[in-house]
Amino acid sequence: MSKRLFPVVVLLCIGMFAYAPFLIINAPYESTMGLVQKIFYFHVSTAITMFVSAFVCGIASAIFLFGRRPGADRVALAAAELTVLFGFIVLASGPLWARKAWGVWWQWDARLTSTLVMWLVFQAYLLLRRFGGPGSEKLSAAVAVFGAALVPFVYWSVNLWRTVHPTTNVVPSLDPSMRWPFLWCLAAFLLLYVLMLSARTALENRRARLDALYLALED
Repeated sequence: MSKRLFPVVVLLCIGMFAYAPFLIINAPYESTMGLVQKIFYFHVSTAITMFVSAFVCGIASAIFLFGRRPGADRVALAAAELTVLFGFIVLASGPLWARKAWGVWWQWDARLTSTLVMWLVFQAYLLLRRFGGPGSEKLSAAVAVFGAALVPFVYWSVNLWRTVHPTTNVVPSLDPSMRWPFLWCLAAFLLLYVLMLSARTALENRRARLDALYLALED
């Protein structure tokens, strides 16, 4: 993202997040869960953003593995960090909703367990990058591809097994009065993700150039 466009998108993102609470407040209550259902707009939006980030990381890692493009590896690293960040938000907000909706903080059902496993896979990616030593980029890239391949499994798991978690038809069947606030929140989180990915990738590009300068000085 260009330097001129970045501040404009930042302001747009701030405006979208500032307006989101008003949309959520005015959205109707869900008939069975009442007020607690409003965490849906936050929880599901971050979950979708996490899935998008996992795909970005996996695709960029595949490009690095088969195309030997260092720039793709830097995008993958930035996306992996954001996958872990948004995954943490999902895993923290989910139990808050579950406690009121199901009466428990956690259930070892298909969706929750597979989401946790996917999140740990990307944690493993970051640990490999940090402590794996020379050549860890390729090994961690393979881990990222595996993590991205888990996304469809995590998404469809609620349809394949009996689970307390709602199935994938919840979002398509939303009432129109709930769909608009949800789409607004989703767009805000995706825009935030694009900003964070752009900023983190730019930082990683600068780090790579600095490392190259250090190596040139040593030579």
